[in-house]
Amino acid sequence: MKNILIPTDFSENSWNAVKYALEFFKDTPCDFYLLHVTLIYNYASGESPVMPLPAIEVIDKTILKQAKTNLKNLLKKIELLPHNPKHRFYTLNNYDYFIDAVKAHVDEKYIDLIVMGTKGASGLKKVMIGSNTGDLITRVKCPVLIVPENALFKELEEIAFPTDYHLFYPTKILNNILEFVKMHNSALRIVHIAKKDEEVTDFQLENKEFLKNFFAEEKHSFHRITNKKIEDGVQCFVESRDIDMIIMIAKSLNLFQRILFRPTVEEISYHTDIPFLVLHE
Repeated sequence: MKNILIPTDFSENSWNAVKYALEFFKDTPCDFYLLHVTLIYNYASGESPVMPLPAIEVIDKTILKQAKTNLKNLLKKIELLPHNPKHRFYTLNNYDYFIDAVKAHVDEKYIDLIVMGTKGASGLKKVMIGSNTGDLITRVKCPVLIVPENALFKELEEIAFPTDYHLFYPTKILNNILEFVKMHNSALRIVHIAKKDEEVTDFQLENKEFLKNFFAEEKHSFHRITNKKIEDGVQCFVESRDIDMIIMIAKSLNLFQRILFRPTVEEISYHTDIPFLVLHE
């Protein structure tokens, strides 16, 4: 039984994340926890609120009541979708800071994976650090599946795993990757984006050999792409192979940001549609 947490703000992209999660785990018994967080006012700065506290409390109660209704409606919407009878759904309605609420439920419900919808790259570059998605990746030690708003589920035939072989991945991380690969009988494409004339060190070769041995019994292959920009190399690889998902390690967060959150709208292409699975050590 898998425990899956899906934060929702009742937007289209969070609904898309729900649909993707149901398809992704269509053959797996799961408990899905649908979480809506009503943000509490932050008076830590010491500044006086614009309106008196009793008035704010009344507004907050009204918002919480509406959120409860919205969660019930979300459940009704889910019931109309085809899903595994071994899928169970629970609603969670919190009055808290977003990350604090997520952390609490991850611990209390023994959450295995968070599925988070995101609005894609346009406009997110500027607010990446303050965004809920960015905070989830950096502050919550739980695997996160990021589902862009335009992502449609299709069988995961190929999963890309970008690496520069500079990090030695513990068995726990590799077992997580293995689990997702086996779940959909996917082929794992381990891709190294290298600069021109870049030489591979002995340590990198050892790490590559370790990965080769670890995934020996699975469908996998190693690829080397030469590009001065890592994010462009990953983009070329994903587009040329028709990759269905990208797996990244949270330690490679800088690389993740560069791939998913491009600096200009003109550069947005594949990465708005490809889900990212971010794993933690």
